[in-house]
Amino acid sequence: MPRQFFVGGNFKMNPASREAKRTLIKTLNDAALDPSVGAQITFRFLTVYLTYVPAVWGMKDVKVAAQNCYVKLSGAFTGEISPSQLADAGIPYVVLGHSERRTLFHESSELVAQKTRVALDNGLSVILCVGETLSEREAEKTKEVVEKQLEPVTQQLKEADWQKIVIAYEPVWAIGTGKVASSAQAQQAHADIRAFLVKAVSPAVAESTRIIYGGSVTASNCKELATQKDLDGFLVGGASLKPEFVDIINATKA
Repeated sequence: MPRQFFVGGNFKMNPASREAKRTLIKTLNDAALDPSVGAQITFRFLTVYLTYVPAVWGMKDVKVAAQNCYVKLSGAFTGEISPSQLADAGIPYVVLGHSERRTLFHESSELVAQKTRVALDNGLSVILCVGETLSEREAEKTKEVVEKQLEPVTQQLKEADWQKIVIAYEPVWAIGTGKVASSAQAQQAHADIRAFLVKAVSPAVAESTRIIYGGSVTASNCKELATQKDLDGFLVGGASLKPEFVDIINATKA
């Protein structure tokens, strides 16, 4: 069965005000999305907006995702939010392992794997981020680095769990830099991830798991990227705050 195209908008610590949020939502609500594309769409809002957005959202079949969650369900963990709280609020997705969480907040791959296990156990689907730095890319260690990030997750999950996982390959050197992996580079990384899943989990999981690309995706480069056979969608940062995000959602339109 073909893998459904998946597009996510990661707004990070944006928009900066309630008015900017209203403008962004209006722009997306007014967008002319092509229903023939059949993409699954998610948006990652700040936690303070997660319950507000669905109440005013006008787009059908669009899901809201949290940008992070903690490994514990409750307790004295000031500033954190638990996966059970997200699920109770009706939030279906959470992003885990984003490079900013790994680098700025020093989250290890083992912690990301533990979070993934707890999130799944509490009814969430997970967008799992992996990717290499520029020095790792230049040292030709992309495959090694990504596999090391995925290995702890494969040890935590059962085969059936992968139905609720979307892997986002995001080369760190391409996030917010204006640089983007070439279509050949993206395809190779995605193919390597799929080959790793064959060995670490099963051929069936490798074939069915969606692997999306993130890193300076724009309206001008999305169509070529979308033609790659192992690329199943996009995780979009800066461009998700602009009208061109509609063009990215419609990237597979002929």
